[in-house]
Amino acid sequence: MGVRAARTTGPGSTRAVALDSLVRLGRARRTPAGDCRRLPLPSGMTLPLGCDAVSVPARYGPLVLPRLPRVGCVYADRADWWWIVPSDSDVALEWPAPARYAPGALAPDAPDTPGLIHRPDDDVPYTPPIPLYLALCRVTGTTPSWSRPLTA
Repeated sequence: MGVRAARTTGPGSTRAVALDSLVRLGRARRTPAGDCRRLPLPSGMTLPLGCDAVSVPARYGPLVLPRLPRVGCVYADRADWWWIVPSDSDVALEWPAPARYAPGALAPDAPDTPGLIHRPDDDVPYTPPIPLYLALCRVTGTTPSWSRPLTA
């Protein structure tokens, strides 16, 4: 049973919109426009959970990599390192700056497609998003969003 929100379709009428539709609409607004390159997955990889990516400036890549219990496909160029994560790994998660979340694994403003620097031994390209998030918080000195004090 999905969560639904009411949407007005005309005078005196409403239509229910599923939460996943609202998430897709919000994601479409955040997808970068312009020159983007999709990170190409190696042949034989399966995508049971869809495909997004998280990037960080290249100086953080070598600091993050050894902190991860499992590493999926990782790409790099001169400026950034990119980790493949399952789709919607940004839902209810505020990735720490300077990390960037890329729906659809689209690398914005990349002059060339970043090269694959790590391929997992199996056919699943994902780096688990929570350990990646925590490793990024650690190397950037950011407190995870769920650990921050609430203010009124």
